Amino acid sequence: MLFYRCLQIAPLKYSLSIILSFFLFHSSAQPFIHSHNDYQQAKPLTNAIRHKVFALEADVFLTNRGLVVAHDKKDTATAATLEALYLQPIIRLFKKHKGRISKNKTYSPVLMIDIKENAAAAITALLELIMLHPAVFNRSVNPKAVQLVISGDRGKIADWLTYPYPIFFDGRPTEIYTDATLQRVAFISASYSNYVTAKDSATRIQELANKVHAQNKLLRLWAIPDTAAHWKQLHELGVDIINTDKVEECRKFFMKQ
Repeated sequence: MLFYRCLQIAPLKYSLSIILSFFLFHSSAQPFIHSHNDYQQAKPLTNAIRHKVFALEADVFLTNRGLVVAHDKKDTATAATLEALYLQPIIRLFKKHKGRISKNKTYSPVLMIDIKENAAAAITALLELIMLHPAVFNRSVNPKAVQLVISGDRGKIADWLTYPYPIFFDGRPTEIYTDATLQRVAFISASYSNYVTAKDSATRIQELANKVHAQNKLLRLWAIPDTAAHWKQLHELGVDIINTDKVEECRKFFMKQ
């Protein structure tokens, strides 16, 4: 019951507070770092926290074992569950550090759940796992909570409004949102390949960034060339969240800039 009582807040006020926290955290010269397929890192979650990533990503399927973390459906039989690989370790860290994920008093990451199929059932299963831990996964209860953002199969946009406010969504630049559904968008993501042309790639990406920023959202491009030169170029063009498999290398690169 505590979980649902904590959700009885003004939706617009809460949404704006999330957006504001994103931009305040982004006030430094360094971009946000997104740990793409974080579960494939040598040390999932731990590596992301050590390098203070903005977001870490886990691909999930809903199976008879619950939500399991895997890139392909054929791997689900032996894959770890989301609860074992991420949720319970995060809960233990919050207990250890007395209300936050690490010793750092200002750090609070996003856990992006990339649902591969069956969005409605998967989100329901996710809510059942987090509802007893509002101080860990609900920023309206604890500003240092881990923000959950749904990507991949996100279901119907209109259905987003039926979920409690700890759940936000990964938006798309081609989607049309009402004022209410836009409040449920944490940031906007798109495929890098959609904006690459022979002549005007930089212009197209910069225009996209301007459009996204006009909505008071952050921009992430996925499937970017994972090199220092591209990280730097995209950051200079206005891409806020750098999608990378090379978390440590990316962090060290921008620290030297």
